[in-house]
Amino acid sequence: MNPLDNDIAAYLQWLRVHNYADTTIACRVRYLEYFARFCASRGVTESEAVTLELLQDYQHQLYDHRTRNDLPLTIGTQTQRLVPVTQLFSWLRRSGRIAANPAVDLLMPKAERRLPEATLSAEEMGRLLAAPRISRPLGLRDRAILEVFYSSALRRAELIELLVSDIDFARGTIFVRSGKGAKDRYVPIGERALFWLRLYLELVRPRFLTTDDDARLFLTSRGTSLCPDWLSRRIRRYLQQAGIPKKGSCHLLRHTVATLMLGGGADIRYVAEMLGHARLETTQRYTRVSIDQLRRVHASSHPAAGLDVANGNRTLRRTTANRTRLHAHMSRPTRQNRSPPRPPR
Repeated sequence: MNPLDNDIAAYLQWLRVHNYADTTIACRVRYLEYFARFCASRGVTESEAVTLELLQDYQHQLYDHRTRNDLPLTIGTQTQRLVPVTQLFSWLRRSGRIAANPAVDLLMPKAERRLPEATLSAEEMGRLLAAPRISRPLGLRDRAILEVFYSSALRRAELIELLVSDIDFARGTIFVRSGKGAKDRYVPIGERALFWLRLYLELVRPRFLTTDDDARLFLTSRGTSLCPDWLSRRIRRYLQQAGIPKKGSCHLLRHTVATLMLGGGADIRYVAEMLGHARLETTQRYTRVSIDQLRRVHASSHPAAGLDVANGNRTLRRTTANRTRLHAHMSRPTRQNRSPPRPPR
């Protein structure tokens, strides 16, 4: 290991000592490895040798990088790879390992305020919930999973980590332990989701259980914990079975819950608390997806939102007549498509 690798290892150990989440550390390990390989390709093996110009070159490389599908990295992904680098050098400066922080003047990419790519309507959500074959054990388990996702808007990792004891049937709550940012929280769960959970716990989970001391709520047929990637593929398959041509999987359901609740009049503060958002701004983007209230205001205030019945009938008759004449004209054979003239007899 070169001196830069040693500094990275010391920084990661500092994160562990200060109780950073395992997922956070795993991401920083991966992204700092990318940066270390870039530095090695430029002949830089010491933290002191890293300059602002080198960091800018790395930022340009991230901008020019293409994935296997020949797609550029999103602005969010570029920022995710740059932030651990800037925080590394901030820590190196505070700990006295370098004299100056070369990343202090690095300009980060401007953040995009993008909306969720898709959300489901209540009707589409009903079709998705009906997709699993509940006559089979796996289908009944999957129905319970979908119901919990839809009722409580959990993250994928939060659902996988649920224990049986985290479900309070009497109070109608779920205890989410060590959510994002290592924060615990309680979230409500509806009666319908609890109904399907009871069926799963009584009829299916005992079949899958291999050891009595396994407290995990959702199990595979072999008695092991669910795999995150497998769960995403499972949700996408049910979306296809339900005839819903929208992209997404587990997080799509989370987007759907937030959008439907805000559209139904829920206070954004309560929605943010349920989703486990540390900042209200994170939840506010869903208010731009739920446009039901905006449509009502538009219909009541915009002069062209409705149809003037008095003048609309005359306009409709004229439009229909013009459309009929245009259709007749377009259906006539053109000069090129007409049949050739008959030869004289």
